[in-house]
Amino acid sequence: MSRIAKMPVLLADKVTLNVGEQGVMVKGPKGAVNKKINAAVKIETKDKMINFSMHDPHALSDALAGTARAIINKMVLGVTDGFVKELELMGVGYRAQVQGKKLNLTLGFSHPVVFDIPEGINIETPSQTEIMIKGVDCDLVGQVAAKIRRYRPPEPYKGKGVRYKGERIILKETKKK
Repeated sequence: MSRIAKMPVLLADKVTLNVGEQGVMVKGPKGAVNKKINAAVKIETKDKMINFSMHDPHALSDALAGTARAIINKMVLGVTDGFVKELELMGVGYRAQVQGKKLNLTLGFSHPVVFDIPEGINIETPSQTEIMIKGVDCDLVGQVAAKIRRYRPPEPYKGKGVRYKGERIILKETKKK
């Protein structure tokens, strides 16, 4: 069995795990997450510890056991602490503002960009050039951040655009005469 699958996942005090035919449901103080796990992986819970094993001794189910362990560990972290992605808007006149369940972005286009906030995601704008995306599902938080960044990715000459906080953009030199 893989080294990752051998390590058990510890459940926090207020976290519950339900394994069913539809998938695995993890509930905690921040919310609930439901994911589908491959049937080749056997999940056992005992004394707030989750152990993973394989139904068949195949190399594929060995890899799937490690993947299932990593997914469930992320689910437990999400319902206890939550996940946050931060974006920065770089450019003159670039602004973000949350209005209800919509994020209004002014990104230098002739029209404002309106992004519908999906269910399970909370978006805050501490300032006009910062966006904080919060949620319990790590995959969904990352996907929403990538969709917002895709509207205006940082360009390589001036660095204007939407970037992750702390992301370094390597700027190109302009053409010389």
